[in-house]
Amino acid sequence: MNTQIKLRGKPHRLAVLDYGLFEVHAGPRTIGICGFVIETDAGDVVLIDTGFPAKYAEDADAATAQDALGSFGRVLSVTPDNLPAAQLAKLGLTKNDITLMIQSHTHIDHVGDMAGYPQAPILISAAERALPRPLYWSGKQAMEWPDRDYHLVHEDITIGDGFEVLHCPGHAPGQLAFMVHLPQTGWVLLTSDAISRASEIDEKFAGSWDVDQAILHGDRLMALAAQRDALVIYGHSPEQWPDLKKAPDWFE
Repeated sequence: MNTQIKLRGKPHRLAVLDYGLFEVHAGPRTIGICGFVIETDAGDVVLIDTGFPAKYAEDADAATAQDALGSFGRVLSVTPDNLPAAQLAKLGLTKNDITLMIQSHTHIDHVGDMAGYPQAPILISAAERALPRPLYWSGKQAMEWPDRDYHLVHEDITIGDGFEVLHCPGHAPGQLAFMVHLPQTGWVLLTSDAISRASEIDEKFAGSWDVDQAILHGDRLMALAAQRDALVIYGHSPEQWPDLKKAPDWFE
């Protein structure tokens, strides 16, 4: 495992992947499960997160019972079309095209196909990778770490011109967020679960792994977004998700 990685080019387009819909009992609120593809002008293809495990597209009720997810919420829609291979196909890509995998953190709705890209190294927070197994859900930690070349993040880093990885523990021990600069759109902040939805800021990140850290980094991310006039794409926003542009369309 090492800590150095550098993209060959600058980001030139970004796509949002639709990994399905989930209803959180609190609220209740309906949230989208998202991933991202960032392509550079030198042919790098970066995949951030992979959604729920494939078993949720086969039998969501059985998978929910197996993982004890029902106390938190319920899957509304995770179909084969919401799995990474189908989402990548909408962009004219295959899983073999991925040159770098990034895990924003390792909860169940982000880590389902982490092992599906044997050709690609994995960028992940050192704090998360130090765990015996990925976080998964409800203390189960049912997945093993894939045998990969891991690039570990200890602090904010820049992995290429216009691609910043921001170390934001709070929601999870190794939560990451991302700031990407696109030729036409400008700066885009991908908060992941560092800020799942705008209202979480006013709610003071209740229920986070470390509430104080979550508040600190939530404020930091929003200040950075304001400073750069960035488009903010939240991790699980009920308000933003329905109208958010998704694959096969690109932000450029």
